[in-house]
Amino acid sequence: MPFCKLNWITVFCLFIPAVCSAEDVLKIDNGVTSVGIDRSKGAAITWLSSKDYPGNIVNIADPGRLIQQSYYAGRHLDRTAEGQSKAWSPWTWNPIQGGGVGSWARASTFRRDDGVLYSETTPKLWDMPNEEAKAIMRQWTSFEPSLPNTIVVKCEFVSQRDEGDRWGPVALRPQELPACYFTRNFNRVVSYLGDGEWRPEKQPPGPPWGKAAPPKNAMACFNADGQGIAVFSPTTKGHWNFGPHAGGLSNDPTAGPCMHVAPIDRINLAPKSTFRYRYWLVVGDRDTITKSLDVLWQKYSSEHSELTHP
Repeated sequence: MPFCKLNWITVFCLFIPAVCSAEDVLKIDNGVTSVGIDRSKGAAITWLSSKDYPGNIVNIADPGRLIQQSYYAGRHLDRTAEGQSKAWSPWTWNPIQGGGVGSWARASTFRRDDGVLYSETTPKLWDMPNEEAKAIMRQWTSFEPSLPNTIVVKCEFVSQRDEGDRWGPVALRPQELPACYFTRNFNRVVSYLGDGEWRPEKQPPGPPWGKAAPPKNAMACFNADGQGIAVFSPTTKGHWNFGPHAGGLSNDPTAGPCMHVAPIDRINLAPKSTFRYRYWLVVGDRDTITKSLDVLWQKYSSEHSELTHP
């Protein structure tokens, strides 16, 4: 199956109201940056703002948006006879932190400890209306020391599939590390080249998404006022997917139109395996983001993901 179709995953789905009660959201706020996770949405990141952009940057229109963990493994299966979405058939084993095409995922553990947001989530399989994956996603979200405009996110994915299940043996699949969706007004996409230089990236509304190769493993989306959100994912080795979905410049987090960024790496996820990686989110104007990315590159450019098979 072409990879461009695979990356439609987080755009079109059965609409689910993005409404939650206050107790379902945990935030940390240092006066410069605020980030939050939502228990009712798989404990994915559903809130990100800064003192200069107090609104929510994250698109939360459906379970495939958000800023979240997303993985692929095994063979493509046609399970339409079992209720699989026809729009997503055939499909791989694809656990999503936010949920599937018809339901949100559940977080079994959800807490804030000493400035760290911690969660454990049982993800849903994207192609099915309400099927939990045999997997656990753990996540630690906190502020990067000495960089108040920067969030560091540690992700752990534990695959608990049965050996010999219908999805078959290990297969090399592209992974989104992570999948990010922002409000549509952050429409100016750039790749960071280092030494304060940025390269504009152009792509018509998709999917299919555009592909970029940022040499410093960082891309950013800016709005018309110069405020932006950058993603730094040092462990990725492939291209990055990016682009707008639909038109307009809405700043509504629940609207259909959005902006997408996803660092891509190809990983062999076996039925029994554990995968760990980290990424960083940086907010602010271009100068502020540039300075933070230079620090992150100096400290973490040699970082690798970790894959173990028991």
